[in-house]
Formats: sequence, structure tokens, C-alpha cells
Amino acid sequence: QVQLVESGGGLVQPGGSLRLSCAASGSGFGISVMGWYRQTPGKQRDVVATITNAGRTNYADSVKGRCTISRDNAKKTVYLQMNSLKPEDTAVYYCNVRGTRWDFKDYDYWGQGTQVTVSS
Repeated sequence: QVQLVESGGGLVQPGGSLRLSCAASGSGFGISVMGWYRQTPGKQRDVVATITNAGRTNYADSVKGRCTISRDNAKKTVYLQMNSLKPEDTAVYYCNVRGTRWDFKDYDYWGQGTQVTVSS
């Protein structure tokens, strides 16, 4: 079983910065892709950024140039550094981990979500 613990959300002013972290724990699961998604009331959950086990990153156009995703494989942790935050970045941010279980089947796991609010 894989468990995800998120932290780093909060209230910031426009133009401010925030760093989210998500630590995975458990055994019998080989992590491949880690990422961050966000969702606002009445809207679908959209991808913000992803990073593969090889370090390849992808970003949504809305955050490109303002956010950086990274991972620490030893700690099984993924980070999202967010700069120049805008009110439209306000959402619940969810950590996602994908990989292969010991029986060679693919699974993905979600964190509980952390609130990010950008407001003056």
C-alpha cells in the first residue's frame, strides 16, 4: 500500500511564492511518474506539472515559467515550487503518484489535497 502526505499549502498574496511537497511511503511499488494536479469548485481536475523517473518534466501552459517540479528519489518526495502566483492559481492541489506494483500491474495514488489561496 502507498500513502501520500502533502504539505505546503496556504494563503499568499499575488506575486508571492509557495512550495508544495508530497512524500510517498510504502513497499512493493515502483514509482515512475509523479505529478501535481489542481481543481476548483465546479471544474475538472487539471494537470499542473509532472516529472518522470528519468527527470523529464511537463507543465501546463498556465503555469509554465512560474512553476518548477522536482523530486527526491531517496525520500520518495515530489515538490512544486510556485512563483509569481496569481489569483487564478487558487485551487486545491493534489499529489499523484504512478508506478508498477510487485505483481507488474500499474496503479496510481492520490493525496488528500492541499488548499492554495492567492488573494490580496
